[in-house]
Amino acid sequence: MRIKRSGNIWLTLLVIVGLVAYQYFYPQDTVLPVPDSAEHADNVVKAAYDAKRSRVWLETQGRVTRILSDDNEGSRHQRFILEVGGGHTVLVAHNIDLANRVPLSQGDTVDLRGRYEWNDRGGVIHWTHHDPDGSQAGGWIRRNGELYK
Repeated sequence: MRIKRSGNIWLTLLVIVGLVAYQYFYPQDTVLPVPDSAEHADNVVKAAYDAKRSRVWLETQGRVTRILSDDNEGSRHQRFILEVGGGHTVLVAHNIDLANRVPLSQGDTVDLRGRYEWNDRGGVIHWTHHDPDGSQAGGWIRRNGELYK
């Protein structure tokens, strides 16, 4: 006598394999703790860079070392280089279709919250604006006490 295997077992296995594959290819965003000091804020970005982490929400502060031209392809982004300490620099891409332009000069100090993406040039912080869907906290840039989100 031969026992028939239920199709439900194969369906269950297929669902499990699908969930594991989804988690592997589409990992959830990571949220790093809010820094309690400027030194810790520097370390948050450097730690994400050293670990080659992406999709990391973080808060940091730094000094604007270079103002770059806007990226006008697709959504427009104000771009600048931020030194977050210890000589580590990161590109900030601030969406000016969703938030006001930040009036910046070289040497300005800013605080910001955004999502870090790793690259071999120091990384990029984007999502420095509100979430238009309202499904997550979003980000911001603070300069001289003024908040841009």
